[in-house]
Amino acid sequence: MVRTQIQLTEAQAEELRCLAARKKVSMAEMIRRAVDAVIQSDGTIERNELIQRARSALGRFHSGYHDLAVNHDRYLEESFSE
Repeated sequence: MVRTQIQLTEAQAEELRCLAARKKVSMAEMIRRAVDAVIQSDGTIERNELIQRARSALGRFHSGYHDLAVNHDRYLEESFSE
């Protein structure tokens, strides 16, 4: 392992202490887990995840307009000009 030093705000340190105590692990272990999660996700949402989220939203919302796909710009303009 490589030793490193970080600075946390008081609030971060307190929340981290509480979380580590609840999980019965050290603060260092919690930080390592957080770093692993960031490295694994690369800080971005994977393309497949975005596609899945978009597909799950299909058909869930209704505007009441039957021509929204064709006239969406007009409806947006009307709603922002009011």
